[in-house]
Amino acid sequence: MSRLRLGVNIDHVATIRNARGGFHPDPIRAAEIASEAGADGITAHLREDRRHIMDDDIGRLIGGIALPLNLEMAATEEMLEIALRHRPHAACIVPERREEVTTEGGLDAAGQHNHLKPLITKLGDAGIRVSLFIEPSPRQIEAAMSLGAPVVEFHTGRYAHAEGDERATELRRIADAAALAAKNGIEPHAGHGLTFDNVTAIAAIPQIAELNIGHFLIGEAIFDGLAPVVRRMRQLMDEAR
Repeated sequence: MSRLRLGVNIDHVATIRNARGGFHPDPIRAAEIASEAGADGITAHLREDRRHIMDDDIGRLIGGIALPLNLEMAATEEMLEIALRHRPHAACIVPERREEVTTEGGLDAAGQHNHLKPLITKLGDAGIRVSLFIEPSPRQIEAAMSLGAPVVEFHTGRYAHAEGDERATELRRIADAAALAAKNGIEPHAGHGLTFDNVTAIAAIPQIAELNIGHFLIGEAIFDGLAPVVRRMRQLMDEAR
């Protein structure tokens, strides 16, 4: 079974910085520490309201770290222009509402086909690997196929917050979706709400190539330090494989 990649989302280092203003703590320093501790990539979400990551952070991340950057972005002309200007390794298109605290579900790729198609084409033509942050459902995977997206990232929030039989059902749904995506030539990733306690079952799904984890890691880092927390997550993912 192939090695599972870990993308560390450093958004909430910027959240802490922005609460006070100024330059500390610096999300680029967090990216460097995550890299040294075993991360395979860095994820950052440039939201329309700039509540955490700022425009300058994107340029500094691309210019200052050795790891590939996965830019999470809404499907807007503003974000497309920023992505085309900076040329990150990857762009993950996510749904975004101003009033939400965090991303609450997957992108409706099926319902937004005509809006997403030209955006995905422009990103792909620029050499940016496009992924769609979707629910683990056949309808959304079929939409990703139709749109020509090479990667999908499954929203694991329902799994993370479920218990007992409901969690088992959600896990099967993710596993089935990963198998369907891989069968059709799409690389499946997963993320949202993953912790030390629930990551193993997701990491054990053989088709999933990458997990993107942020809020939990940054929260645990307050108590134990970022490097040990990233190393622990890396260990759990490796053991699952």
